[in-house]
Amino acid sequence: MSTTYTIDVIAGDGIGQEVMPAAIECIDALAGVNDFAITWRERDWGSQRYLDVGEMMPKNGIEELADGDGIFLGAVGMPGIPDHVTLWGLLIPIRREFMQYVNLRPVRCLPGVRPRVLGAGDLDAVIVRENVEGEYSEIGGRAYRGRPEEVAIQQALFTRAGIERVAGFAARLAERRSGRVTSATKSNGIIHSMPFWDEVVDGVLAEHPGVTHEHVLIDALAARAVLKPASLDVVVASNLFGDILSDLLAAVAGSIGVAPSANLNPERDFPSMFEPVHGSAPDIAGRGIANPVGQMWAGAMMLEHLGQEKAAATLVSAFEGALTAGVRTADLGGSATTREFTAEVKARLVHGQ
Repeated sequence: MSTTYTIDVIAGDGIGQEVMPAAIECIDALAGVNDFAITWRERDWGSQRYLDVGEMMPKNGIEELADGDGIFLGAVGMPGIPDHVTLWGLLIPIRREFMQYVNLRPVRCLPGVRPRVLGAGDLDAVIVRENVEGEYSEIGGRAYRGRPEEVAIQQALFTRAGIERVAGFAARLAERRSGRVTSATKSNGIIHSMPFWDEVVDGVLAEHPGVTHEHVLIDALAARAVLKPASLDVVVASNLFGDILSDLLAAVAGSIGVAPSANLNPERDFPSMFEPVHGSAPDIAGRGIANPVGQMWAGAMMLEHLGQEKAAATLVSAFEGALTAGVRTADLGGSATTREFTAEVKARLVHGQ
């Protein structure tokens, strides 16, 4: 008997409206031959909703998502609306209310995609980013607005439990890969939170004797990501450091437009959320040339999380095959439209190419 999953779809803004249908079409094609089905619950949440009614999602939006098996997100952001309004009105509340404390971002060079850095062809790394605390804290405020003495205070928040759980996830992932973890830090300059981060990571990794680890200062690690990207495997990092490093490594590998991410609640007490790393790209929105690989790859991560590993691997193989065959969108040096690339991927799914 086939399994049916309920997935909430938030296509969002800009090219999200174009790449989301492409990914869903491919996933539905896979479902038909892999004995599962997906009920897609479309949510018209995003920046246009904010302009219309003053909020990115309904006040009971979290409750509406809670009984689903996952959330498939496109992109968020629109010119004229401050980014902190769109982010804190939709993405961040979902991450925090559903305790999606791991942001998992695989980065590798895809076939047919030219890496931007010499020697990056062997890059195959995973960023394990702490996703609900750290530098992206709500603690702080502003005072004396508009006056010469105006002040802004932003407090970073690091908890032992928060560091332990993300470091533990990284260690278990490394045990299935190379057995190496690199921890991003800045303990020479950030005197309280980063030495604490180092101490807790050391304690967790000591419980995994088959895993070796190193602490690397974030500035040196950024340089290493460019100069020796293939030396990295599993990287565990705070919210801010992980955010920056994953974009940097995606660019090194060829394009941030193909990078996926998963916002995971590993205990599965709440639904997890899957999204491409790229933004809403308003400069190309509506032109039919957006690259859907990031959304498709995020969809493959979602399928794997749901237990459909075969379907996930088939989807990755299909878009890799399309890229290898030279079917690429303009951002990767090709001429294919979103529709043409999707048709090529779907043909490979259906015919097993």
